[in-house]
Amino acid sequence: MAETAAGALPEKGRRAEEAPERRERRRRVARPGRLVRTTAFKLTLVYLTVFVVLSLGLIAYISSTTADLIDRQLEAAIDGESAELVAEFRSRNLFRLMSTIERRAMRPDASVYLITDFSGNPIAGNVSELIYDPVEATPGGTFPVRYVRLVRSDDEERVSHRALAKLSVLGGGYRLLVGRDVEDRIEFSGIIRRSIRGAIVVVVALALLSWIFLSRSVLHKVDAIAASSRRIVAGDLARRLPTDQSGDEFDRLAQSVNVMLDEIERLHAGLQEVSQNIAHDLKTPLTRLRNRLDEILRTRPSREDSEIVLSRAIEECDQLIRTFEALLTIARVESHSAGVSLEPTDLSALVGDMAEFYEPAAEDVGMRLDSRIEPGITIAGEPTLLRNMIANLLDNALKYGRSDKASVDLSLRRIGDEAVIIVRDHGAGVGDGDRSRLTDRFVRMDAARSKPGAGLGLSLVKAIVGHHSGTLELANADPGFSVRIALPITT
Repeated sequence: MAETAAGALPEKGRRAEEAPERRERRRRVARPGRLVRTTAFKLTLVYLTVFVVLSLGLIAYISSTTADLIDRQLEAAIDGESAELVAEFRSRNLFRLMSTIERRAMRPDASVYLITDFSGNPIAGNVSELIYDPVEATPGGTFPVRYVRLVRSDDEERVSHRALAKLSVLGGGYRLLVGRDVEDRIEFSGIIRRSIRGAIVVVVALALLSWIFLSRSVLHKVDAIAASSRRIVAGDLARRLPTDQSGDEFDRLAQSVNVMLDEIERLHAGLQEVSQNIAHDLKTPLTRLRNRLDEILRTRPSREDSEIVLSRAIEECDQLIRTFEALLTIARVESHSAGVSLEPTDLSALVGDMAEFYEPAAEDVGMRLDSRIEPGITIAGEPTLLRNMIANLLDNALKYGRSDKASVDLSLRRIGDEAVIIVRDHGAGVGDGDRSRLTDRFVRMDAARSKPGAGLGLSLVKAIVGHHSGTLELANADPGFSVRIALPITT
């Protein structure tokens, strides 16, 4: 048993050492398969097929058209020369025709000429041998022939050529054959065919090289994006997709995803901050509530004392409920969920009602609410949310805007295509460093620590303004603090 165990361990070790090699071999084997499955391969295959078919069709069309044009030109030249020679025979005589043919046959680029008698014996011309199909040799039409040109010396080589010829019947049983050599045209057709084959080979080779280059480039970018995505999924939210500033579609896609990841990271950080703030800000009232209830159980106070403790506990519960309601409202508004749809709303009337409602509240705390509202302003809004927004602004102004002037200003006016709401107090204002944090959740300045609240008022205002596609500006009014809200006006 010991020997078996001892022998098994080295075997496991060898398998463990061979595992990376097997994985590497599998990667090498799988990589060609990945290349074939890529979009670049499919697009290259489609483009290659289309290009080859179009190229072959274009070259074949050019070749066929050129060959037809050359054939028509040859036939026209043969017809013209035949007609000229036949006319010369008829206007003069056979001997003058033979003299003309002998003279023309001496030219370097001479056509094919042959005159035969009634027995088919050649009597003039530059042809020593002539081979053709008698069935095709109908007088008046052109037909292919193979001939050997008549040589003037023994040093010249006798070479068989192909030609296109026309047979004309002369008087007295004599016949005239006039033709043109077509070896150049045949050579031209061969060049075209070879060019087609060479073009196909070059196109296929270039397509394969392009496919390999594109596939490797695309796979490299995809692998880099996939690796970064796995790091992000594993929890590295600061990770971003790689970009090379090339401006191609992968680079633009990576930039768009990175913007999305920035927003996700911001929301995640905000969620963590909100969770910490909830745990911190709700722990204190829950602790006070628990201690007061525990005090009742331990001390068994009188009925009057119990009612006081329970009343304070109910106040703590109400504050907790308001906090959670504010959080739910913010979440509902920011998510644009059902129940917060926009409808035509008379903003002038709504702000006027809120000003009238808060005037007694301002008097109760020894302050005055001055309102200036321009009539006839209508926006697309949700009335309940808008009332909640203005109520939060006025609550904050009455709480934290105490001053010798003891007044809060509320105004609504139309500026261009926007309805502008301004709420201003004449208090101490807010420092520049703290102003940017006022719209964060559960943020409370030092002056607000002694007053009830959860630090969600301006967060809710920001969410409502964003839901109405408006803008929110916070600024010091020297003295005091002002909030400016601009909402788009419906036409």
